[in-house]
Amino acid sequence: MLVVGDSLSAEYGLKRGSGWVALLEQKLAAGKSGARVVNASISGDTSAGGRSRLPALLAQHKPSHVLIELGGNDALRGLPLSMTEDNLAAMAQAARQAGAKVLLVGMQLPPNYGSDYAERFAGLFAKVGKAQQAAVVPFLLKGVADGPDALKMFQADRIHPREEAQPQMLANVWVELGKLLK
Repeated sequence: MLVVGDSLSAEYGLKRGSGWVALLEQKLAAGKSGARVVNASISGDTSAGGRSRLPALLAQHKPSHVLIELGGNDALRGLPLSMTEDNLAAMAQAARQAGAKVLLVGMQLPPNYGSDYAERFAGLFAKVGKAQQAAVVPFLLKGVADGPDALKMFQADRIHPREEAQPQMLANVWVELGKLLK
């Protein structure tokens, strides 16, 4: 299993082994699935960066599943949504052609980006998922960013979730990943 993501998957600001990807690896090990998780996430990565790195990662690791958690940094930089959509679609297609099942891990933006841009950004994950026959987690931070104690769930930068948020993030991913593993 290969995870290609940004800081939300790369344990930014967290102690090693406490992020949702590490928790996923522990969950799979406890279930004795034998699945190995390769976390190829890089803080600050964009969909273009992931797209350029993916072919070598697919060739090296030959994953059965690819989880793509990218796009948030594209939006934070105000990059064209069409570019993000093209990059995510190309990544999903490449992973499928390599024989992997694909899970797109979606993100949403804070309201200060404007409702039109935010809605179109949130919708592009489902759009790409449908076009590329990929499973989709609509919002990685559901129950974290939109929960009753949202501020307590984030580091001081208000962007990166704290360790306490990681189990919820894994639960959000597991809803769809569990279906793909059956």
